[in-house]
Amino acid sequence: MKRLLCFPGLFFLLALFGSGVAFSEEAGASEHYTIHASDILEISIYGETELTRELIVRPDGRISFPLIGDIKVAGCSTQEVKEIIDKKISAFIPEASSTVIVKELGSLRYYVVGEVAKPGMYDVPSRLTVLQALSLAGGLTSFADHDSIIIIRGYGEDARKIPFDYSRARKGKSLEKNILLERGDVILVP
Repeated sequence: MKRLLCFPGLFFLLALFGSGVAFSEEAGASEHYTIHASDILEISIYGETELTRELIVRPDGRISFPLIGDIKVAGCSTQEVKEIIDKKISAFIPEASSTVIVKELGSLRYYVVGEVAKPGMYDVPSRLTVLQALSLAGGLTSFADHDSIIIIRGYGEDARKIPFDYSRARKGKSLEKNILLERGDVILVP
């Protein structure tokens, strides 16, 4: 046990990858989840086994489904996609009822830049907290300013800065600021 205590980053990795939670459960846990490119959807029409498909959301945010063609799904919830499919497929199968499940989250891309051991872009299968992302980036260097870390969320005029106090977080304080990252977030470690 003493050897494990020498590797605090190991606990972060175990927490991240050892949770045993399936991605479909995580994605389906929130009805407010917004579908993104690279997500894998499972779509089926009740009573029509030949109309069950597992589809990857293309970079243009669309999928192709039999009988109805291309549908824009990126930016929609699963309920919204279900309503679109039900409406379009009813021309071919009256009173059809679809099921839409986010089977697997596509790559969630984050960036960690500045004074970390391994700066760069990270593609991960599930959402991370700031501390988990910093751990994956190898932790802070000895030159890092622990109290000036910020998360940049959004682009252009919509970009906003979210401060993160690493010194307090590593002491178990201000943990409410150890937020879940969103796609495209940049952690800047000066």
